[in-house]
Amino acid sequence: MFANLVQLITGRPPAPDLERNLFVEEVRVIRDEPRSRRVEWTILGCWILIAVKHVFIIWACRHYPVPFHQLWVNFPTWLLGVLATVVYFARVSRRPLHKPSERSGTGNP
Repeated sequence: MFANLVQLITGRPPAPDLERNLFVEEVRVIRDEPRSRRVEWTILGCWILIAVKHVFIIWACRHYPVPFHQLWVNFPTWLLGVLATVVYFARVSRRPLHKPSERSGTGNP
């Protein structure tokens, strides 16, 4: 697209070896994303790490003089975690949980 724009602006002819018959014949959009145990365990691990971080921040804010409340650190972390979790589960809602071997695409039962 940009090459054609530059050619249009400069008035240069296109390169002789340029393929003019390129055309997208088909586009397939797969909207069905199966649930993944690996991703769900990763989400659980991340929530455990968020909880540990929250406890550490609360402890640090109570034991050291800091000029802000602990929620200035904890709330954005919690909010982004909730957002990421909701986006994942909204995309895969109402779909069966697949094992990695079932998605191999071999067609064998």
